[in-house]
Amino acid sequence: MKEQPQNQTLLVTASPSPFHRFVWDKQGVRLDIPEGWDCLKPGDAAVTKTLKGLGPTWTATRKKGRKVFSDGVWAPAENIAEAKRLVAEKRAAPGYAKKRESDLKRREKKQAEYEVSFNDALLNWLNFHPRYQAEAEQLAQLICAHAVPVGSGTVARTERIPIEDRASAAVIAWMRHATTAYDNMHIPLVKGRRREVRRELAAQSKKILSTYRQGRDVDRDLCPLARALK
Repeated sequence: MKEQPQNQTLLVTASPSPFHRFVWDKQGVRLDIPEGWDCLKPGDAAVTKTLKGLGPTWTATRKKGRKVFSDGVWAPAENIAEAKRLVAEKRAAPGYAKKRESDLKRREKKQAEYEVSFNDALLNWLNFHPRYQAEAEQLAQLICAHAVPVGSGTVARTERIPIEDRASAAVIAWMRHATTAYDNMHIPLVKGRRREVRRELAAQSKKILSTYRQGRDVDRDLCPLARALK
């Protein structure tokens, strides 16, 4: 068994339950939970952040499909108790509730402004012919409702790429799920195959979008986008 770090946060993959007294690290090595340690369940980000500043922690994660979920944070039991005490003390302090309300209003305002900006970016990228302006606005609203909410985990939430690129990726992703059979496809577990399928479906989606951009006639009973917008 390799040496178990005591002075840093170690990302590990949890055993079936975070209450088992061992975990597996990313290299598949079993690590026994140190004596006196307990598991802080996820759910209170303030306590988790405070806990990680008090000493050694192991963050237990569980992978399901392509997503990674937290199973909690292992740490000395006394540190967990202290983190909870410090957060409770902070929340009980005069002015905390007022500050929280102010922070919430600021975040809500920022979110509302981003929704408008992202909706505009979607409309600009769609660039539909005037005869299909209503469809463009409906499509932009549907994509915003899915992609913009905080915690959605979609490309719309990243700041690593320009908003125009986020809009483009969000449209293609929405159409992949709403206008193709992607969700029901059986894709062989061959490296790169899923990426190839996505490229093929993206090409189909862009071909559909070009019809709306050019203002050509659309058979609303056969067009995948028209059916999805119903």
